[in-house]
Amino acid sequence: MLIRLHQQGRLSAVARDYQDGAHVELHRHDEAQFLYAARGLMRLVTAAGAWVIPPTQAVWIPPGVEHQIFMAGQVQMRTLFIDAGAAPVSLDGCCVLAVSPLLRELILRAVQLEEMDADEHRLLVQRLVLHEIAALEHMPLHLPVPEDRRLRAICLALLKAPEQDRTLEDWGLEVGASSRTLARLFARELGMSFNDWRQQLRLTEALPRLLSGQSVQKVAVDLGYGSGRAFSAMFRRLLGKNPREYVASLGQLAALEKDVP
Repeated sequence: MLIRLHQQGRLSAVARDYQDGAHVELHRHDEAQFLYAARGLMRLVTAAGAWVIPPTQAVWIPPGVEHQIFMAGQVQMRTLFIDAGAAPVSLDGCCVLAVSPLLRELILRAVQLEEMDADEHRLLVQRLVLHEIAALEHMPLHLPVPEDRRLRAICLALLKAPEQDRTLEDWGLEVGASSRTLARLFARELGMSFNDWRQQLRLTEALPRLLSGQSVQKVAVDLGYGSGRAFSAMFRRLLGKNPREYVASLGQLAALEKDVP
């Protein structure tokens, strides 16, 4: 399904709110989309994989990419649709980006300006938005889906039960390939090792559980970690904060955004 939008300048800013569990069905846009929520967590799914988007991050969706979105919690989506000709050339695929405080404020301001007769101000904000997006840090919240039938069998099994701690040798016996062959396929098809893929799976599973109020220890055990400390070390390595710090920072952000337009 193609959704067409009316743009003023090089981008349009759209504010939409969703209830917990809401689903935006499979669709695409002629424009690029910068998918951001001031509050709540979203999952983006395409044919190439899945991305988790917490409130401090956004996901870039290139023009024409079919996607669907799943909401976790009350979501205040504040999203940008950017003319294909104005999109940063460095962003040629879906990716999760860390939203800077300045960009966050610019997005909220762009939403406000959509309802105002302020063309010069709107164009200035749009230029700043595009400049900021091009410089954002990429985050490891992408879970790619392989094409090889053996890798796909492993990944689908782990998606159903991410706590499994079987080695690549164990999986090789099940899918009919040596661990060396599987390791080579992971690197070639997904650009990461088996262990890195499993860690990112567990991270994407952990975020909605933590944000729903589950304890760090419970999430760690449920996802196959021997201790909360081991889980926290993985979390900090990938996101730069331990789980408690990360959830606390999101709580502070929500408190600041009670009056988000």
